[in-house]
Amino acid sequence: MSTSFVDLITRHPLPFDMEAGETTAENFAEFSTYFQNLIKAVAGCSPYLRELINLEEGWLREAVQQSPNDVMRSIFAGFPSHGDTGVATALRIAKRRAALFIALADIGGIWTLNEVTQYLTELADHAIQAALEAALAPELARGKLPNATLEDLKTGAGMCVLAMGKLGAGELNYSSDIDLICLFDETRFDPADVMEARAVFIKVTRRMTKLLSDITADGFVFRTDLRLRPDASVTPVCMAMDAAERYYESLGRTWERAAFIKARACVGDLAAGRGFLKRLTPFVWRRHLDFAAIEDAHQMRQRIHEHKGLHGAELRGRDLKLAPGGIREIEFFTQTRQLIAGGRDPALRSQQTVGGLAALAAKDWISKQIATELTNAYRAHRQLEHRLQMVANAHTHQLPKSDEACDRIARFEGFADTAEWSAEVAARITHVTETVEAFYAHSDPNPAPEPDAERTKAWARYPALRSDRAVSIFERLKPGILTRLNAAAQPDEAFAAFDGFLAGLPAGVQLFSMFEANPQLLDLIIDIATTAPQLAQHLSRNSGVLDAVIGGAFFGPWPGVDGLSDSLSHSLNTVEGYEGKLDVVRRWAKEWHFRIGVHHLRRLTDAEDAGAQYAQLAETVVAQLYPVVVEQFSRRHGPPPGFGAVVLAMGSLGAGWMTAHSDLDLIVIFDGAEAQHSYGAKPLSVRPYYARLTQALVTALSAATAEGKLYDVDMRLRPSGRQGPVATSLTSFDNYQRTEAWTWEHLALTRARALAGPQNLMDDVDRVRTQVLAMLRDPAKVAADVADMRRRLNEAHKPSTGFDPKTGPGRLQDIELLAQTATLISGADDRGTSDQLIHCGALGLSEEQLRDAFSLMRTVQSLMRLTGREQKTVAGEGAERLILSVTGDPDWDALDTRLAHLAVQTDRLITSALANPRTQVSVGQIRP
Repeated sequence: MSTSFVDLITRHPLPFDMEAGETTAENFAEFSTYFQNLIKAVAGCSPYLRELINLEEGWLREAVQQSPNDVMRSIFAGFPSHGDTGVATALRIAKRRAALFIALADIGGIWTLNEVTQYLTELADHAIQAALEAALAPELARGKLPNATLEDLKTGAGMCVLAMGKLGAGELNYSSDIDLICLFDETRFDPADVMEARAVFIKVTRRMTKLLSDITADGFVFRTDLRLRPDASVTPVCMAMDAAERYYESLGRTWERAAFIKARACVGDLAAGRGFLKRLTPFVWRRHLDFAAIEDAHQMRQRIHEHKGLHGAELRGRDLKLAPGGIREIEFFTQTRQLIAGGRDPALRSQQTVGGLAALAAKDWISKQIATELTNAYRAHRQLEHRLQMVANAHTHQLPKSDEACDRIARFEGFADTAEWSAEVAARITHVTETVEAFYAHSDPNPAPEPDAERTKAWARYPALRSDRAVSIFERLKPGILTRLNAAAQPDEAFAAFDGFLAGLPAGVQLFSMFEANPQLLDLIIDIATTAPQLAQHLSRNSGVLDAVIGGAFFGPWPGVDGLSDSLSHSLNTVEGYEGKLDVVRRWAKEWHFRIGVHHLRRLTDAEDAGAQYAQLAETVVAQLYPVVVEQFSRRHGPPPGFGAVVLAMGSLGAGWMTAHSDLDLIVIFDGAEAQHSYGAKPLSVRPYYARLTQALVTALSAATAEGKLYDVDMRLRPSGRQGPVATSLTSFDNYQRTEAWTWEHLALTRARALAGPQNLMDDVDRVRTQVLAMLRDPAKVAADVADMRRRLNEAHKPSTGFDPKTGPGRLQDIELLAQTATLISGADDRGTSDQLIHCGALGLSEEQLRDAFSLMRTVQSLMRLTGREQKTVAGEGAERLILSVTGDPDWDALDTRLAHLAVQTDRLITSALANPRTQVSVGQIRP
């Protein structure tokens, strides 16, 4: 048996009007002392509730002997239907009984604040549904709405009511207005009937709000506010969803985005309403971190405070909702942070304030301490708000002004000492104010230097500073920027680098707002600009990648291929449509590419790890994007005929080590089996099918969309090079490698690695590769072929002025070629150069003889590619300093001399080894 209301009471306030309280409690003398004390206190503090207790005494006697939840279910079940007479009266009776019971459960400690606000919300939902049905039924009965009957009543015949504000969030306050937006689904009607339906729904909306808000002898149900609809001063009270969508897409403002955080389809056509809210998601939740929302919220707060005259420290008469430190401050704080990051992280999209604070703390957007303190303050504010409203059922948030009124509220909150209550409320308001102000504060701890007019005069003409708002934010940032630039080792170079970054920005408000909220990002930008200008230019065109820096895990451990795959798969699942998926892959890849570069610049990783990470990133992109391409291609031409195709990585990707600007060497190998053609809307023969599928993959990787491109793709390592088909059958690939391939093609095969495609076919391709590499070879012939190849490569690629770590005798390309040669001669299966060097014994060398040169040259190449300093003659001070700090050389000339000396030594070793290769048994001779 459920526990009754009277047995669940845990507390009661102190009666303010003792006589009134005792008189009311006498009517319940047969009940427990706990219940009598509750009635005495409630009636002694609230004239409104005392009146309801006396009015509903008979009903209340029965209700409090039941389970509280059962009572509320009974009230909701008794709401009038459209056919009942006296709907307005029935609604008001149900409302006052629910209001009385919820208040007693609240004050008596039976329900938490969350339960109280949830029941108030359910009460409003049931009332709105009943009013909508009562208003709509006559129109349906008379056939006034095209193609609709009374059977459509429960779903509003296409009309939906969106609950906004606290009603939408399920946290309605005790005497709240209800904010509604009324819409109808115009797609349910023939275009010729839309205007007729619109007129009916406008009439229904007016009748519905009248039923809810008109004051009669029985009071009112809910005050109703329809002003949150689009452009409320000129639009009808109920409008088509399509018109509302067009408004938000073109004219929607930040405050409207914030309002839709709490939006909920509450009654009527719920499916249509939820669909509308889903389509509005890109408007509410921006793709990139939205720090401009901070500036919008700050300006909105200022306008509220100035308009309402809410500044000042006086507690009496203070607006608990709108004044600094009040309820709205906590809601703004939460919603602004949600708007910043909720577009990237759906976990932050809580409709409720307390839930939003918890989500923000869980994702480290705010500290757990701040979340706890603001949550406690919010709950205490909301309870005080309820007590203020319960006194006279007034929609008020104003703290009392007179001594008598203060005493009443203090007792209602359980304080015998009004001064103690006032001190606690004042301290809470002050703490909220300080916490929130710290978030919105616009300050820079750095002193402003004297502006350099010559250096900065061009900035005013840049696209990023074309709006007044951008200029306003940037002017606040400028002193700190100038301080940082002047502190650089080479200020002129630092100014020039930052100037290049600023000039490339297409817009500034969003990024400048991000800098203002996260000053440490300015240090990072200036570091990048002075060290790696190419990366800074990339940033200026793709500033959204900075989102990742403050997204929580930017400086966490590298996730590896499995973690990357999970992350990209999740991102792809959040969008629909082929173009959308291409864009999301690009955004995702740029963020991770940027992360690798920043970690390398900040020396959190070395060249070996950074190169492996670039390769793992590319591997993930190819592996995840290939099925998307296949799916899209199959829609037009049918599924892949036969056993499908495999994407084979060659070159640096196959070897598992890339630089910041490496392209992708790929081969596509298919197995058409016995198939003749595909089966689809436009079938293709097997070879054209896979050729065009390959072209589609290359386009998906290399074409520039609105989000840029991913990688340049090189397919020249396929059989027969440029003269061969872009996709090769497995049989042709096998035959070619065994009978026609040149030595250099077998060298390239040592680095081949299957990345995407059916697993069985990937295994078949790898089996062919392994068997080809295990074939018997004459080491002398292989060495002679490689020596000839070296000669031609060195003649074709003369090093430019300054040191080029990649091309030329004894340099990286030479070392990699030797490592592949040793691996081929030994019949080993290693792909990465570091692992392949182990087999140098096949050429009479030890890996130690090449390891130092290889490691240093790879480190310098990696940093040169990252910083954009391909040649020593164009090396900037920042890049030069970074490279020297990693290599340990005192200056660039010393590094240049050391590299050149190592290259000469390595050249001699490689030339000698190829001239006199050690004769040994190939591993292939002992393989089956």
